Amino acid sequence: MKGTPVVANCVVSTVLFACMPMAHALTRDITAVFRPDPSKPRDNLFINTTPVSGYCQRYPQQCRASGMFSIMLPITVNLSQPIQANHGDPRQGAMFKVPANWRPVQVTHTGTGETEIVEVRWSGIGAQQRLPDGVGNLVGGESNAAVAHRMLWGGAAWDEAPLPCQYSGLGYYSNVTYDFFWKAPVEGVCAKTAHYLIPRMSYYSLDFAYELRTPNPLKMSAGHYTGMLTYSIGPGQDFDLGDVMVANDSALTLNFDLQVDHVLKVEVPPGGNRVELVPQEGWQAWLNSGRKPTRLLRDQRFHISTSSRFKMLLECQHPNGNTCAVSEAGSGHAVPVDVSVTLPDGLTDASGQPVSRRRLLRDGSGTELFQPGVYINRRSGTLHFEVARTSVEAMLDSGAKAYTGNVTVIWDSEV
Repeated sequence: MKGTPVVANCVVSTVLFACMPMAHALTRDITAVFRPDPSKPRDNLFINTTPVSGYCQRYPQQCRASGMFSIMLPITVNLSQPIQANHGDPRQGAMFKVPANWRPVQVTHTGTGETEIVEVRWSGIGAQQRLPDGVGNLVGGESNAAVAHRMLWGGAAWDEAPLPCQYSGLGYYSNVTYDFFWKAPVEGVCAKTAHYLIPRMSYYSLDFAYELRTPNPLKMSAGHYTGMLTYSIGPGQDFDLGDVMVANDSALTLNFDLQVDHVLKVEVPPGGNRVELVPQEGWQAWLNSGRKPTRLLRDQRFHISTSSRFKMLLECQHPNGNTCAVSEAGSGHAVPVDVSVTLPDGLTDASGQPVSRRRLLRDGSGTELFQPGVYINRRSGTLHFEVARTSVEAMLDSGAKAYTGNVTVIWDSEV
């Protein structure tokens, strides 16, 4: 018996593995620091400490004048298909649309969780344009590179930015390259129309400029605030290069780190830590006339330097309710001492009111927040100590000779 032959039909398929560069996200750190400068007490701003590269490294004066910074990125952009001569759609040619509108970024204190808002905008874009076929060849063999670049783009050199972008002053060229930078005062499509076929074109070392708006450091706690913002890259994205120019990165993430280094320094003159309370007219008036003093008091000057919010409160050797007392060592008889503070101009309370003879208490109530409007550099304030009339009478009636006690006044920046 013959078996039925089994025929195996084998189909061999060819599998093609295309190895394409994977798009990924770039990250860059944006750092800024606030440290008060005694020589510039009204310059209460963060200083951008991010390393500068690209356009602002070449033209620092121009960037300083406009508050602009720049970062060069290792992004390469290549044509995915030729740019046709006299194309009607800007997206089929050379175009840039950068995120030039202000965008908010929430930054959070790494210790306290407090939040603030930073704003950032792109204010320019640049790169090195490369035409590997040579611009002279593209326009029919023109030997003068400057003329050829103008012919390619319809009479305007590549560095002459199309509106709404603006010329920046940067334009270095050869037959195959053109280093450029376009300013972006507003958000919009900046496009050039090629007047000749461009089979190959690239951008190398993409360079973007940015501006920052930072919060008021005088209202922030000392420490680090961090946050991040991601820009998407591609057709119709935050950073849009049209439909035929393809970047090798799909996103750019900016990591923000704002450091606040506050100053809070209080100086008391030598001997100012020993406060002697006396009658307003002095003890001699009582000795000479027999007229009992109505109050015992003393004003103690101090100098304060601060860029920080702070609160004030008391600690007492002899507590008396919510305030401090002085006591007679032998009998233990004690009387309360009222302590208040007057702060210099430029320091206000939470409601923006000046601080004059504000009562200091052990629990800090009423003095929970004082804040500077400008950096306060060694300005004079006053601590007021007073024993009221009824307490003075009790002291005199007791026959005691001396009342003492330690009163600690606390300036606390941990608000």
